[in-house]
Amino acid sequence: MSDQISLQVNGETRNCLSLTPLPELLQELGFNPRLVAVEYNGEILHRQFWTETQIKDGDRLEVVTIVGGG
Repeated sequence: MSDQISLQVNGETRNCLSLTPLPELLQELGFNPRLVAVEYNGEILHRQFWTETQIKDGDRLEVVTIVGGG
């Protein structure tokens, strides 16, 4: 049995290990967790819940990079 699961990240199918914590997944995908906002299965996920959020098969994430400017 494989520990790999499928999920959607910004509309693209991605694979990761089952029950990967969200901050670890973000880093694996090349995002800086300090500079992004995350929508998890249609709801904005507050940063305080990131460490306890484990990714499951079929989850949908929208990751938006925060850009500063003037």
